[in-house]
Amino acid sequence: MSGTKLGGKKAALTNIARHGFDFYKNIGRRGGKNGHTGGFYGNRELAREAGRKGGLKSRRTGVKNGEGRKHDVLEGGEE
Repeated sequence: MSGTKLGGKKAALTNIARHGFDFYKNIGRRGGKNGHTGGFYGNRELAREAGRKGGLKSRRTGVKNGEGRKHDVLEGGEE
């Protein structure tokens, strides 16, 4: 029954029976203690550069004014 709601509930009950009622609390505690990088919070310049690269790669050119690729396809014209 893996991948179903019922299977998930059974697995949760099994984990609690094997490892105690605070099993999920302990997992969360371990995960919280491991996180030290802070993502982009610690390096603002890196975040700025990543945003710039993503923006340059964006394929939504002309979407606001209707000049995007989808607009051309709908009208049937390939110039």
